Amino acid sequence: MSTTQRVAVVTGGSSGIGKGICLHLARLGWDIAATYSQNHEGAKATAAAIEEAGRSALMEQCDVGYREPMLSFFRKAVKRFGTAPGLVVNNAGVQSWGPLLEVSEDDWDRVIRTNLKGTFLGTQIGAATMVEHGIEGSIVNLGSGCNKVPFPRLVSYTASKGGIEMLTRSAAIELGRHRIRVNCVAPGPIEIERTKLEAPDYAETWGRQAPLGRVGVPEDVAKAVAFLGSEESSYVTGQTLWVDGGAFTLPNWPYTDQI
Repeated sequence: MSTTQRVAVVTGGSSGIGKGICLHLARLGWDIAATYSQNHEGAKATAAAIEEAGRSALMEQCDVGYREPMLSFFRKAVKRFGTAPGLVVNNAGVQSWGPLLEVSEDDWDRVIRTNLKGTFLGTQIGAATMVEHGIEGSIVNLGSGCNKVPFPRLVSYTASKGGIEMLTRSAAIELGRHRIRVNCVAPGPIEIERTKLEAPDYAETWGRQAPLGRVGVPEDVAKAVAFLGSEESSYVTGQTLWVDGGAFTLPNWPYTDQI
């Protein structure tokens, strides 16, 4: 890619997988424009780490589920870096735990608006910005293991991620004529701050579940994102790349001692 294309947008970049993606891309030579929701200290830490890697950072508080804030964010990114992004990573997401019969309408709307609508807006506005500036870029949407396996007590999250996968495919078909590629990265069990708090034995539990024998880390996801944002994947679009150590490929097989 030319130097004018080495700008990446990452939504939800203040912690977890999003932060890992920002830092990995920065080490590969990308300047980063990232959104965050409420984690001001995390955003400052991400920006500092990007700059320590020798790249420029723009961190913007933004609710990705609304058009006007997203339009404003992309305009600021273009103004700051002088070009449209060559890579857009729609990572921002939230969860709402609870049985289907108890999920409130407000919780459903929040998850779908942030995860699915936020990805739609990032894809639409990001692609329009690329087209306007004549950039043949890449869009990577973050899915989940529940793209393949429905997660109990996470009905809204599962629905949002399933929608993201189909949005990715549809967008890839329409944007191909603009030479914009759209793909999905679907992480499996990834140990981050949130999952450590949810389950202290998270790494051990999922390490046993994954055929590769370990839990994932943010850099595992970031490497897949970087590949899909590079020229090495120039003929790849409309695909979902699983980063799960085989956890969601393993069937419900009764003879686990034979694997």
